Amino acid sequence: MSRPAPTDPSSPPPPPEAVGPLMRSLSVLRELTAAGGRQAVGDLVRGTGLARSTVDRVLSTLARLGYVRTEGRDAVLAPRLLELGNAYLAACELPDRLGPLADRLADELDESVSLAVPDGDGVRFVHQATRRRAMSLAFRIGDLLPAERGAPGALFADAWDADDWRRWRRRRGAAPADAGFPAVPPRRPGEAPDDASGTGFEARVAAARTAGWSQDDQLIEPGLVAVAVPVRDPAGRTVCAVSVVSHTSRLSADALREAVLPRLRDTVDAMEYALSLTGRPADAPASPHAASWMRASKQELGPEFVESVARGLTTLTAFGAGRAELPLTAVAEATGLPRATARRALITLEHLGYVAAGGKLFRLTPKVLELGFAHLSGLTLPAIAQPHLAALVERVHDSASMAVLSGDDIQYVARVPTVRIMSVNITLGTRFPAYATSMGRVLLAGLPPAEASARLALTRLEPLTRHTVTDPDRLMTLLEKVRAEGYALVDEELEEGLRSLAVPVHDRTGRVVSAVNVSTHAGRCSPDEAREAVLPALREAAAAIEADLRMAGRYVRIPVV
Repeated sequence: MSRPAPTDPSSPPPPPEAVGPLMRSLSVLRELTAAGGRQAVGDLVRGTGLARSTVDRVLSTLARLGYVRTEGRDAVLAPRLLELGNAYLAACELPDRLGPLADRLADELDESVSLAVPDGDGVRFVHQATRRRAMSLAFRIGDLLPAERGAPGALFADAWDADDWRRWRRRRGAAPADAGFPAVPPRRPGEAPDDASGTGFEARVAAARTAGWSQDDQLIEPGLVAVAVPVRDPAGRTVCAVSVVSHTSRLSADALREAVLPRLRDTVDAMEYALSLTGRPADAPASPHAASWMRASKQELGPEFVESVARGLTTLTAFGAGRAELPLTAVAEATGLPRATARRALITLEHLGYVAAGGKLFRLTPKVLELGFAHLSGLTLPAIAQPHLAALVERVHDSASMAVLSGDDIQYVARVPTVRIMSVNITLGTRFPAYATSMGRVLLAGLPPAEASARLALTRLEPLTRHTVTDPDRLMTLLEKVRAEGYALVDEELEEGLRSLAVPVHDRTGRVVSAVNVSTHAGRCSPDEAREAVLPALREAAAAIEADLRMAGRYVRIPVV
């Protein structure tokens, strides 16, 4: 199991105002992250060194917040936790302002392009534009690399002072194999780091300072090469680095630099101009009603809800686009918390490195991304949907599925069956004609009418049962009804005795990306009874999936399969 980076032994003790329960809850989130997003509660107790009762109370609070869910004996990170990392990414504005330029550069060069920021003596990714190849960049937003193993680190280390270099050397001495950085391959046993003394890395830092760019010739792993250029804000401070990454099967490190450096510098000029423009529209801050919600949760759950944990984590959500730096008063107003409570939370988060203070202003740091962001940003749509489908099945006692449109068919990408003597037996990957299924009609209704009509005109409409609708005009009328009502009911058109209800799932832009349904035997109830018994629960499940999809998809493209 990968472990977090070792704690600096010179770290100061917590200040007297620090909130102990908040510190313990963050240790639980870090332990879950290090375990890959899932861990048995017993192992979580051993890993954190906390009492079982403390871990149970923390998990109960995190579950109430939507950041964690329990599955059997396991605790699992939930997509809602991404709102913390999203708050940092929105506040720094780098993905929003510079991400489109990085994407364009990746398309022009047909190479992977990354944006990274300094995080202590490491480098953390905040945007990735990758190419789909057998050998391509596999790092995720939120992943942390040692500064010495990559091109951006030499650019950021140029701003280090003597204390920073001492901390870096202590970290290298404590973890020479980089075991605390799960995103990079560990050094092979017996392999001596080329920079163990710091001399090699210092030389690369000096070379990068002179050249204005930095090169990675297989520092991360054999075959991976990159060139990076710093991006500076209007005050001249390096705020991030943009890297072009390739593989030696395509280009050597020197050949990559010669091929891409001019275009990379042009992109950096455009990025620096983008940073000079006026601010983007501000995000809505955390709801000021959060405090009253916490009090209600405390009344309902009693000691199983640790209010100081919820208050502290909610403080992070006060930040966002147009809200990068906030005074204490603004944080308190945004969250509805008393000033004294918000102050103690900020002091605790500053001690742990998640918040930085400058004068009377506070801001989030990239370290917030260590709280599960890299793992959760890799979720697919079916993975996001699966727990909600499971909850739906528990509620309605019939099988639930998710499908996407694939040509003229639907393709099943997620499914939770129910246990009945008579049940619907469908496996993942199964395809059915879209025109004769509830999910297919929901997906067709989500298309522009002209496109849906064109698809039906090219589809071979066959009667699969005596009830199957095959007339194109009637099907278009049915699709208009589905579009207006927001659901489709298909009764024995795919198979005799099979009834299905489906609703759409929308992404952040409002586009229908998938459909979820509940299938049952037609003999169990009438169509009207099915609507009354199943449709409300089905819509709630779809809404829960959409909420997670909006959270997960703010800065990451979510694969639908």
